Order: sequence, then C-alpha cells, then structure tokens
Amino acid sequence: MAYKILAINPGSTSTKISLSNDDQPIFMADITHTQEQLKPFKRISDQYHFRKQVVINELEKRNIPLDFDAVIGRGGLAKPVSSGVFTITEKMIIDQQQAIHQHACDLGCMIADEIAREIPGCRSFIADPGVVDEMEPEAHISGSPLMPRMCIWHALNQKAIGRRFAKDMGTSYEKLNLIICHLGGGISIAAHDHGRAIDANNALDGEGPFSPERAGTLPAADLIHLCFSGKYTEEQLLKKVSGQAGLMAHLGTNDLKEVMTWIKAGDKHAEAIVSAMIWHIAKNIVAEGAVLYGKVDAILLTGGMARSEYIIDRLKRRISFLAPVYVYPGQDEMQALTENALSVLRGERLAQDY
Repeated sequence: MAYKILAINPGSTSTKISLSNDDQPIFMADITHTQEQLKPFKRISDQYHFRKQVVINELEKRNIPLDFDAVIGRGGLAKPVSSGVFTITEKMIIDQQQAIHQHACDLGCMIADEIAREIPGCRSFIADPGVVDEMEPEAHISGSPLMPRMCIWHALNQKAIGRRFAKDMGTSYEKLNLIICHLGGGISIAAHDHGRAIDANNALDGEGPFSPERAGTLPAADLIHLCFSGKYTEEQLLKKVSGQAGLMAHLGTNDLKEVMTWIKAGDKHAEAIVSAMIWHIAKNIVAEGAVLYGKVDAILLTGGMARSEYIIDRLKRRISFLAPVYVYPGQDEMQALTENALSVLRGERLAQDY
C-alpha cells in the first residue's frame, strides 16, 4: 500500500505544497503571496491562518480529501537540533513562536500539525530544519565569548543534495567529504565530513558572502558605529543586514535575472557588484577546505542562482582547483520532505523526539 504524504513549505513570499503517493508526486503547487496580501500581518506568526487557508483552498480546488498518512512541514528556527526527522510536538510549536529568529518556515510546523490532527492515524513531522547543528566545538567559538557562532543554513536542501550526489556516484553520503553551497536569496556554505556538517554559516543574518538579500559578514567596527549613529532604528538596521542588503542594497533589486539583463546591456556597476558577490562566495567555499584538511571529494553548488551560467562559470574558475565541482540547480526541498517522511512511515528511520 502506498503512503499518501502532504508536504508544506512556507517561504518568505510563497507557500509550496506537494502531495505524493510514496515518492511519486501527484501534484506540486507554488503559490505566490503579494506584498499587499502579507502587509496586514505585523509578525510572521500572524500569517498562520492565512497560510493554512491557502493550503486548504489548494486541496479543495483539486478535490483532494484530507486522508493523508503523514503531513510534513519545513522546520522552523527554534532551538538547535541534530539532523533527522522529528515528530511535531506542542513544545516545538511554542519554541518556534518564542524564537529570536522568525521566518515563514516556522509556519510549516504549525500548519502540518493542525492538518494532521484532523485526520485519524495521520502523523506530523518536520525534517532537517535550518537550525540543524552538527558543528565541531571549535566552529562555535568566535573572537568574543559574548557572541558564539551559530548556524542557520539550508540544511534540508544541502543534506538532500549530498545524498543525491552520493547516490549518483554509487556510494553513500556518510563516506564523503563535501563542500556544499546553497545559492539563494541567502547563501549557506557547509563542510560535510562523512555525513556531518561540521561547519556552516549563519546564512540568515550573520556571516558569509553577501547575497541577493543578505549583507553577509560586515566590518564589525563600522557596524557598531552605524548602530550608534542615531540614523536608524534597530528594526531598520536588521533589515539592512537581512532583506534589504546585498544586491538589493547595491542595485535596488534582488532579481538576478533582471541584473543579468543590465550587465548584458553594459551596466558596469551591476557587473562589478555581481563580480564582488562571486568573489566572496568563492572565498568562503574554499575556506571550508581548511576545515576538511584539504581532503574534499567534491564541491556541490545548488539553489536558485545555480541556474545562472554566468554565476556558475565564474565560480568554477575560482574553486575548481580544490575539488571537482558539480551543479544541482534549484532546490530539492519538497522531494526531500517527502522522502524523509516516507523513510519513517516505512520503518527505515525513527522519528526523533524534540
């Protein structure tokens, strides 16, 4: 008997939904939310009922009854956890609502759990949330005991791509040393040592290369001076680090396709900014080689920007000396969510306690 699995992945401006029988997709929908639709909601958690209704409406539109074996949501940014599949609990939901970092992905857990509660025998899960922490002790220590390093990264997609690459190579993820770089609105880079991400950056708001929407690592003293300049509120400064930073701050857009048209038309400023972004991405990728003692089986590039030949070609020139480079454009999050839930339903893995 095939297992019917509903996967829910809320993003900043969209909600992705997929339904599968085992690992065979029945449908996938990517529903975009306009700024006008989201504007009434002051906090991310305030969007809950709106986002849940979006999911219900999509199922009703397709005449799909609520009779799933599992509902799995993209995990949120609560406390750090190990990699794996987790059964959704009330404590998990409370922790996400009270977490310092707020993101639309938090809603996946809440929506999945409430839908599952309406279906007898249905289970609810999350898998590999962005706060998966497998880092070595040294990786947590920064130059100030007041500010230990933390990782918020694309764990779900990176783990899925690592396993897919290993399968393509006829081996297992746990036998490889990989550097994986997710190129999206935020950029996360992690060193995967035989199945563990022993170092990863805070791609949400803390460090690494700048990206279409994130500032990445900034000069610390200059940032402190800006904080006390009196020119900006705390909320405004946080947006200048995440959301209104990177390409958005330099060029007024986070749309790489739009920027590429400017470059093709001869815009030298846009070309310089994108070249700088590639420079810093490459530098951070190669830095993870030191974490792995230079023993790197492959570098994997994934995420939306991995579709850009312009970006990938220039990145390869700077990083291919370290290890072979493989490209997996886009992201496997919906398939990864489904596969994680399926592995638990089949008894291949145990769902962890939060």
